[in-house]
Formats: sequence, C-alpha cells, structure tokens
Amino acid sequence: MKLIQKFSNSSLAKTSTLVSLVSVLAVVGPFVVVSAGFWDAISHLQKEPEFFWSIQHIVVYTGVSITTSASIVGTILLLRNSTKNSLKNGIVLVITGSLIQIVSGYADSLSHDLFGIDGLISWSHQSLEFGLVLSALGGFLILKNLEKTKLRVLVPFSIISFLFFTTWLVFNLVFIFGHTIQCLPVYKIFLSGCSIL
Repeated sequence: MKLIQKFSNSSLAKTSTLVSLVSVLAVVGPFVVVSAGFWDAISHLQKEPEFFWSIQHIVVYTGVSITTSASIVGTILLLRNSTKNSLKNGIVLVITGSLIQIVSGYADSLSHDLFGIDGLISWSHQSLEFGLVLSALGGFLILKNLEKTKLRVLVPFSIISFLFFTTWLVFNLVFIFGHTIQCLPVYKIFLSGCSIL
C-alpha cells in the first residue's frame, strides 16, 4: 500500500507526465509499425519465405505494443478523470486504435495459419492500418493539447504520419475493391496479397 502511495505522489504519476508519455508513445508506436511494414514489403520483393513470426512481423508487433502501452497509460488518465475534451478524444482514439491493432494481429496470425502467405493486401492488414490511422489521429490530438510544451516539435511529425497512414489505407482499400485490374501492373510487389484476393 505504501508503494502505491509513493508512486501516486511521485513526479511520474503527475497528469502532465502521463499525458506527455501517451503522446510520445502514440506517435512512435505507429511509426515503428509502418517502418516494419515497409521492411516486410521489401522482403516480399526479395521473395524471402513468408511466415508470421518473421523478424519484420516481430518489429510490427513491437510497434503495436508501444501503442498499447500508450493506451494503457491513457486508460489510467481517463479513470482519473484528469482529461479535457480534445485530450480525452485523443486518448479514446489511441485506445480504440490499439485494440483494433491487437485484434488485427490475432487475425493476421490466423490468416498465416490458413493461407501461409498474405502479402500486404489482406483483410487483417487493412484493419491493422485502420488502427494505425486512429492511433496517429489520437496522438495528434493529444499533442495539439501540449502545444505550449517542448513536445510541440512532434506536431508536424504526427500530422505527416496521420496523412501518410490515411493515404496508405485508402490506397490498399482501392486495391481490394479493384484488385483484378490493379494487381496486374504491380503484381511483382504484391503477388502474394493479390493471389489471396
């Protein structure tokens, strides 16, 4: 009990510190996921063997873990009732995005068990990307509330990340709905994903 009381009184438990932690984790986590996603795409180009527990996927889910950490700290802030409107909305978006990414990770594992390969274009990847968009938007909203702090330098980065993730998701959704025509010109890059569609 004394340990909990000491932590509650420490500077680590201050609302401002926790909000800063959530904002940094919510921006860094999705960036790690998308970087590993590109790495995974490059391995597809090199025709490396595809399996769920590849190093690229481990890095992807490390990024998901970072975002999940942001959502856990965000949940603590929400339970304390120490957040305002747009800050609260940002935390809720990070939590929602994190949950979608976790469920998508499980779906991706099932997809690999059923199909073996899945490429970039698969339903589990699209929902993972949607979770990234929500987390990135949440991170931006949280940072927007911290404009008077040193973390304001991350605002342009969070905007670019959000726009990039949104564009990536839209691009891949267009692939899903127009896969016959669109998979032909880029078949070499997305061959395994196109074959599943």
